[in-house]
Amino acid sequence: MFLTTIIPTIGRKVLERAVRSVLEQDFSSDEYEVIVINDSGTPLPEEDWQQSLNVLVLNTSRVERCVARNLGAAVARGRYLHFLDDDDWLLPGALDAFWRLSHKHQNPSWLYGGTMLFDRDENPVIRLVHDLSPNCFTQLMAGEWIPLQASLIHHEQFHKVGGFNPLIPGVEDIDLARRMALHFDFNSTSELVAGVGMGTTGSTTNQARARLEGRHARELILNEPGVYNRLWQSADNEFWRGRIVRLYLTSSHWNLTHGKFLTAISRTLQGLSAILRSMFFSLFTGDFWRAVGGQYESETFARGFAENQKVSVQDD
Repeated sequence: MFLTTIIPTIGRKVLERAVRSVLEQDFSSDEYEVIVINDSGTPLPEEDWQQSLNVLVLNTSRVERCVARNLGAAVARGRYLHFLDDDDWLLPGALDAFWRLSHKHQNPSWLYGGTMLFDRDENPVIRLVHDLSPNCFTQLMAGEWIPLQASLIHHEQFHKVGGFNPLIPGVEDIDLARRMALHFDFNSTSELVAGVGMGTTGSTTNQARARLEGRHARELILNEPGVYNRLWQSADNEFWRGRIVRLYLTSSHWNLTHGKFLTAISRTLQGLSAILRSMFFSLFTGDFWRAVGGQYESETFARGFAENQKVSVQDD
């Protein structure tokens, strides 16, 4: 079976659109299935899509998305796992695009396409098309975001990294992508494959908690072996080398303020090592110090907003 789409839900009405966006794909190259994890604690209203032979509904009781998604992944039969929120959807032709992409690369670990972001009134906002190298570890650690909804993850590699971490709800998608990027390459297509709602209205994510958990999750990754070398291998210009320095120095400050002095010293030494390693490549460039000194602004989002503004000007 090509893939399993896993949709955790608390029973919102938009669930039907998410499920149908998968079931109604004009895709005949291989089999696929949809697993809906009903985490509402109450039965779902009866809908005709539940009678599809390609749909399995599992019931949990408010165990949070990480656990619900891991449950779906544990019983999935697909070679690839696709995680779709109940208020997002696949675009027509998405499975064909993923199928073509999967056959361009040998045993790929993470496949992803372009994403159309919509506001909560379902008006298109911007188009996200990434331009990342297969090793995009530094970029993801810096703040680039690859939506789960627009991604397929090889089920073996998903389980090798431990799946979703239930201790960091709210940023589990970002954390998973970073842990996967530490070990595996990502492959992409510019074809649009998913529609994703943006904005906090109607969101089930605790934003304040997510920010705190995001820092904790990043620290756990920095503790993993091989991080420094993988970061350096993905930093192909002055800007990204500067982001490595910033990553370690901000981590040093965070650990120092939390009383983790030995870790703070280690992070400082790694940051200094990155500076020394950059001496003959980047140290005296503006891009390097701009990366060290400033907050990261996503290049993918910047291109999306610029494209949207250009279209608006042309329409005027």
